[in-house]
Amino acid sequence: MKVLYDCVMKIVVTGVAGLLGSHYSRWMADLGHEVIGIDNLSGGYESNIPRNIEFIQEDILNTSQMVNVLKDAKIVFHAACAAYEGLSVFSPNNITLNTFQSSISIASAAIANDVEKFIYCSSMARYGTQNQTPFVEDMIPQPQDPYGISKLAAEHTILNLSKVHGMKTVILVPHNIYGPGQKFDDPYRNVASIMINRILHGQSPIIYGDGMQTRCFTHINDIKDSLINATFDSGVDGEVVNIGPDEETITILELFELIKKHMKFEGKPIFFAERPQEVKHATCSANKSRELLGYKSNISLEEGMKDLITWIEHSPRRDFKYDIELEIKNSLTPITWLKKEI
Repeated sequence: MKVLYDCVMKIVVTGVAGLLGSHYSRWMADLGHEVIGIDNLSGGYESNIPRNIEFIQEDILNTSQMVNVLKDAKIVFHAACAAYEGLSVFSPNNITLNTFQSSISIASAAIANDVEKFIYCSSMARYGTQNQTPFVEDMIPQPQDPYGISKLAAEHTILNLSKVHGMKTVILVPHNIYGPGQKFDDPYRNVASIMINRILHGQSPIIYGDGMQTRCFTHINDIKDSLINATFDSGVDGEVVNIGPDEETITILELFELIKKHMKFEGKPIFFAERPQEVKHATCSANKSRELLGYKSNISLEEGMKDLITWIEHSPRRDFKYDIELEIKNSLTPITWLKKEI
């Protein structure tokens, strides 16, 4: 491993109130680094923010303020985004603004401050529908919703700017991350947490389509070493790397059965029409991350889901929040979102 740094660094983390940003910030602070976390608190929980970091409540779209915040920073870990695949078809302006434009804002501020390394957290939505699974990094991306398109466009723009201005950059592709700290009162994303929260409210989980969509899920603690290695290893600079398991592929219906078993729920799911542009089969190969970052799956899906269930059960009860406006309302809009039923 080619280690870039062996001293205390200033690391700036966007999306620090979210699942990924909060855990990464804690890991970096525990290693002794100076960590500044930024979040506008629109997509995470303030309670997630580690106490041993400096927190700035600000929107990263405020580029001039970001230039000030990033002064003397060595590394930027950019996890903030509006991570809504299905919703992006119906709120494209909001999602693209807070996915693509926000990414370019923080990247611009990083370059203005001569930041040495920029770590961009992309999404498996970049791949879209492919002829085979699992997805590998050298596939030609074919994103099929505004969110995936925005993620890929940000990748291209950041890599372009990095090449011009000499900033080291790595593109990480975490997929379906879950675990303690995940937002579970968001009706538009985080399928496992939505199911768990509905059951805790005495409601049956909702499944869109036939439930045969296939996914792999990544427990947050399983990617700790990979993210730390990606931060300090120069061997991944310029690379796109999937982060997460390619084992234990599961259908959404099977996921419901797993959650049902551990929560001792006796009901059945409620089925609604499939959501437009949803990718049916989406799993990512972990071979490159095993080779470059030493990735290894340690937490089984069953063990991880039990961990998530326990955390949500012991968290303050939260009703679902419909705080993102539906910009497009028509016959394709999921009726559950129009009626605010989950």
